[in-house]
Amino acid sequence: MKGEGGKHEFFLFVIQTANLALRFLLELCALAALGYWGFRTGRGLIVKIGLGFGAPLLIAVVWATFGAPGASVQLSAPLHLLLELVVFGLPAVALFTAGKPGLAWIYGLAVVINRTLMYLWGQ
Repeated sequence: MKGEGGKHEFFLFVIQTANLALRFLLELCALAALGYWGFRTGRGLIVKIGLGFGAPLLIAVVWATFGAPGASVQLSAPLHLLLELVVFGLPAVALFTAGKPGLAWIYGLAVVINRTLMYLWGQ
């Protein structure tokens, strides 16, 4: 039975690592969703390009500065949670308003599950 504990710990390690990888994938999806929204929403080529590149760039800079692990500015837990709601919630809203409600729901559900597991595992 001694080996069973090691298998359980390894399995948990693999699942937790996969959850962190999912978090990174969700960050990339957030940028893609905001870019898609910008290109679909903007009126005229200049506005489409501005929103399509500007919205993801703005969110990436905000997240890198205040939210990402190792961010240069550390926020308190409540402010960090609020930032996460904005950074990971806006893409779901963007997808919904860009005519992709199914993708919005899938993305939103993945974010909620991911964040819940991160909280439970202290990630």
